[in-house]
Amino acid sequence: DIGDRINTQIIQPLIDANARLARSDFPDFNDPNKLGEGQAMVDRLTNLVGIFQKPELDFSQNRAEHDDILGDAYEYLMRHFATESGKSKGQFYTPAEVSRVIAQVIGISPDNTRAATTAYDPTCGSGSLLLKVAAQAGRHITLEGQEMDVTTAGLARMNMILHDFPTANIQQGNTLAAPKFKDGEQLRTYDYVVANPPFSVKTWSVGLTPERDPWQRFAWGVPPAKQGDYAFLLHIIRSMKGSGKGACILPHGVLFRGNAEAAIRQQLVRSGILKGIIGLPANLFYGTGIPACIVVLDKENATARKGVFMVDASKGFIKDGNKNRLREQDIHRIVDSFTRQVDVPRYARMVPLAEIADAKNDYNLNLPRYIDSTEPEDLHDIDGHLRGGIPERDLDAL
Repeated sequence: DIGDRINTQIIQPLIDANARLARSDFPDFNDPNKLGEGQAMVDRLTNLVGIFQKPELDFSQNRAEHDDILGDAYEYLMRHFATESGKSKGQFYTPAEVSRVIAQVIGISPDNTRAATTAYDPTCGSGSLLLKVAAQAGRHITLEGQEMDVTTAGLARMNMILHDFPTANIQQGNTLAAPKFKDGEQLRTYDYVVANPPFSVKTWSVGLTPERDPWQRFAWGVPPAKQGDYAFLLHIIRSMKGSGKGACILPHGVLFRGNAEAAIRQQLVRSGILKGIIGLPANLFYGTGIPACIVVLDKENATARKGVFMVDASKGFIKDGNKNRLREQDIHRIVDSFTRQVDVPRYARMVPLAEIADAKNDYNLNLPRYIDSTEPEDLHDIDGHLRGGIPERDLDAL
């Protein structure tokens, strides 16, 4: 009866102690279809219990203040699960380095947060992005998230508890067709909204009639039937408070694709809500190798905004196995440039709205139009090669 005892003596007390957890968030440890029958089940579960009895897993004697061994171990396992499973399950985990960039560029900090500060992720996956925002806040804020996949929503709830956010509210369901977080008949609004939605999802409008959307998310236009990127972005904008901040990871196509998306993009730029765009290296994300960007939103003083701050960070990364990864220096450079909002040649630039609206650009936001990130050609001095010494041109450049 080892499986039944795990269910009743270990799992059930966890559920009883945490109101946000349900029995469906846990596997059945007494399921012969998955664990085998008789001795086979006993052996498998005995080996599992044995792993947790190893002395090296007893951290009770070496805890440091503010550390989070269980939470970090859980995130480590999820990251490796995302790496191993590739396209099938990689979408539920946002790389920690990208999450840290988002948490910093939206401007959340201990100075501007309190317990009532709210953060929301409409496609929260396992919750890693929400937790990075909470960590940057430096205090316990109110976290809410929705996730379509039942199993992944359960992972998110457990992730919140292990990171000491037991009151975080994670709901399961389709955010676009059936948003769970509402105040009356309106979408609930938040101080901070972050998301890494599935890229270019083709079935985004299933269960939804965009032209008659009860939450008025598509007033700027209806996204293409087989490109759901702007549907999520419009949901995020609708979910931000009047002075709310947001950031969303999207494929580069949202910056330049035409037709319906071009019309929405024009409204986005004109509204002043678009604060910045950060172009990321290719192959950062699990499940896709295409390059993505962070679209940074800010409703505060939107009508007075005169430009969009653009960063081309596509060249700053390190190869890590079959993926690319942002280094500490890359994260620092992105965040520092974006926070200071100063031009950096071939890297970052404040682009005036008038330039974006000009006929030659026509609200196309493709980064190479505004930032030439190509390295200058290395000019050779034949005389210097033949006679030796350093050419005056190179000295002047120093």
